[in-house]
Amino acid sequence: MTASAGRLLLLVCLAFGVAPGALAADAQTLTLDRALELAEQNSPRLKTALAELERARSGIQTASAYPNPEIEASTGGVRARVPGVASGNGVTVSIGQPIDLPSQRTPRIRAAQAGFDGARLALLEARMRLRADVKQAYYLIMRRKAEHDLLLDNQRLLQQTRDRIALSVNVGERAKFELVRIEAELANATNQAASAGLRVLQAVAQLRPLMGVNLPAETMVTRELHDSVGEASYDALFVQMMERYPGMRRAQAAVDQAQNRLESERALKVPRPTLFAGIDREPEQQRALFGVSIPIPVWNQRQGPIGEALASFQQATSLAEETRLGLRGELEVAYNRLLVARQQITAYEGGLLRQAESALRVAEAAFRYGERGFLEVLDAQRVLRGVRTDFLNARFDRQAAIVEIERLTARDIPESAP
Repeated sequence: MTASAGRLLLLVCLAFGVAPGALAADAQTLTLDRALELAEQNSPRLKTALAELERARSGIQTASAYPNPEIEASTGGVRARVPGVASGNGVTVSIGQPIDLPSQRTPRIRAAQAGFDGARLALLEARMRLRADVKQAYYLIMRRKAEHDLLLDNQRLLQQTRDRIALSVNVGERAKFELVRIEAELANATNQAASAGLRVLQAVAQLRPLMGVNLPAETMVTRELHDSVGEASYDALFVQMMERYPGMRRAQAAVDQAQNRLESERALKVPRPTLFAGIDREPEQQRALFGVSIPIPVWNQRQGPIGEALASFQQATSLAEETRLGLRGELEVAYNRLLVARQQITAYEGGLLRQAESALRVAEAAFRYGERGFLEVLDAQRVLRGVRTDFLNARFDRQAAIVEIERLTARDIPESAP
């Protein structure tokens, strides 16, 4: 390692609070399954969604509860106005029971149940989004480490070329400027490798808040890249998304909730009666009272609440359509990204990578025998580095698209999903 690279690595360590040498000493392997497990245990977003689910569960209890009875008591003096009738105190006691009409009770409970379903699906959607975010962050660490390895390999190749040119310069076979040029290339490659090491640490830092734990700066990740989508067509994936994605089902639950609330408000236009029974006791007589009281909707016919409920229903319907269109766009982007990445991977595996490697071997052999200059070697190294980088990007672009498709089609539903 050159002095400049050492200084840069020291700055990287200090920037992240890592002691020099800790990059190797603190290394530990983190599997994707473990990362997902820790994230679900510590995520604040899941705790928030779970609290909302409990609130909605209590909402069902509230909607299902019957109205409480009401008791009324009064007393007052009774003065006789007819001779022979005793005076004294009178007491009236009555108890009333508001009647919860089925036309009002049923849609109210259905609305609460739809709200609970929506909260349950929101929790599931939050878990799926969290798992997708953790996977993307995990694969980003793998990507940055692979980029770092490529740049270290490029640095090694340039170092070998520099050593050969230095020998040739010492024996007078090559000009001094060639050594100066290759040392400049090597210094640039060293700085690029050090910067790539910093990007690895930054990727680890992105995973930390998702997991809710303090990961060591040098966290090793290990996971095979895979293509779980297979040959599924876009139309088939779209159908799966519409049927299974919690966000789409949650939007429909919101429509059902708003519709039942509208029905409940309309049903409340019918006055709710209250049945009552009581006793009216006077000094010389006692009467049993039975009756019914019904509000008269003269001034308030619930035009306002009905209008609000209707607007909420229309809004929920529009949001459901907006959700459907948005999800369709997300799936199209992810699917097209997958197709492009697959095409690129096929091209690189089909010959581009081997051709670039072969071109470098030919250039190096010609350079050793003095048939070509070192500039041809540098060009061949740049081409190979570019092809390897593009191949790496294509593989991880494919993986990122797969993670997004898995989320949208609910292929990664947790086993303990509510």
